Amino acid sequence: MNDRPIRVLIAKPGLDGHDRGAKVIARALRDAGMEVIYSGLRQTPDQIAAAAVQEDVDVVGLSILSGAHNVLVPEVIAALKERGGDGIAVVLGGIIPEKDIAPLKQGGVREIFLPGTSTGHTVEVIRSLVSAAASS
Repeated sequence: MNDRPIRVLIAKPGLDGHDRGAKVIARALRDAGMEVIYSGLRQTPDQIAAAAVQEDVDVVGLSILSGAHNVLVPEVIAALKERGGDGIAVVLGGIIPEKDIAPLKQGGVREIFLPGTSTGHTVEVIRSLVSAAASS
């Protein structure tokens, strides 16, 4: 891995207007030495993918509390692939029912963080994902 900090895009896709959790995670990642880009509220999957590729991020962190994860997450992953960003790890945080976790992971989500996950655990998972990608 090169010497640059891990770069993470935190994004709020869809119409979900609740971003407190996303901002807490963004701050925790920043405090852990990562470069964090926060895309803001109500982003389309294509806007998220475009920003991720343009910013040359290692990880896209999606925050979804609206229940639209089964639609929005696959669209973000597809948009990343279309733009050549298929090497970017996608992680998801929010209110995700247990029955949706396995299909989302099968669709390409690398990790899912549910309410109550510590920021320290989130930092370690992201470091691990980027480290594994760099060594492969």
